[in-house]
Amino acid sequence: MIEKRKVVDRLIDQFWKQGYLTISRRFGTYLPEPAKIGNFEVDIIAKQRDNYAIGLILSDDDFRNPNLLEKLTYLATRQTKFTNKKVNLFVGINIELFSRLKSMIKLLSPEARNSIRLIPLDHNNSLHRSNSIEKERILFS
Repeated sequence: MIEKRKVVDRLIDQFWKQGYLTISRRFGTYLPEPAKIGNFEVDIIAKQRDNYAIGLILSDDDFRNPNLLEKLTYLATRQTKFTNKKVNLFVGINIELFSRLKSMIKLLSPEARNSIRLIPLDHNNSLHRSNSIEKERILFS
């Protein structure tokens, strides 16, 4: 669970870089768990002014699921309830699986493809690099 929490944290960092505020997240301490969207579990729900976004992290196990394309299509074609604005889908994916997912997304409809943003996440090394960089940036002691 600790590893999954760290991966969710990395995806939240990407949301913050895009200007989104996290509304709910999995494995969080202070924020509530996101509700299922349809029959599918998501990892993050975020908001930027009137725009919403869904965060989803895919692992090796998800590629074994025959309903993966259905899940991606369903989540990528969501709209807000009252204003009917498109909801972006941010998909965090391990670097080794990135090209595989990219080829799968080509099979989706243009509407679904246009609302998916792939976020490559290095599950092994990026935490160690970011921690060592932070230690080097200490301005005052």
